[in-house]
Amino acid sequence: MGASLSVNRRNTMKIIVIAVLALGLCNSGPAGDNKPVGLTPSIPAGWEGKVTDAAQLPVEQSAWGTLQWLCNEKLMPGSEQTVGLATIFPGKHNPVHYHPDCEEVLYVISGQGVQSYDGRTVLLKAGMTVRIPAKVKHNLVNTGAEALRTLVSFSSGARKTVWIEEQPTK
Repeated sequence: MGASLSVNRRNTMKIIVIAVLALGLCNSGPAGDNKPVGLTPSIPAGWEGKVTDAAQLPVEQSAWGTLQWLCNEKLMPGSEQTVGLATIFPGKHNPVHYHPDCEEVLYVISGQGVQSYDGRTVLLKAGMTVRIPAKVKHNLVNTGAEALRTLVSFSSGARKTVWIEEQPTK
């Protein structure tokens, strides 16, 4: 029973961390703050590899939206999780895919869409969270008029993705 309680506490902590990150992004997302670029505080010495600043991280662009990785094995060596921001443009969707080595938790920051999940679908809107187990084929379609912004977290710092659909070109 003690081991089960420890696992439950660890899972609860992960959920709390995701919720706190998401709430913070709602109030001060990287695209939402109007601070001049030169006034971004730098990461203190000794904290490299433990702290990231979204304003200093690259954003991957695709025909369907953007991905920005905030935490993973590459950014923070030793990390056992991957955390990122995914945006899907209105009327677009990310390709069907799955993760063979980890589960995914997706929290909707703003917008709405339809999440596919092994052939089933569910409507998601701001404030909703979905957990997708490893090896489950899935994708997200933006059904709204605004960008669909999500916080995604994976249970592996070196997450793998297998694309079922071809990635559309930009």
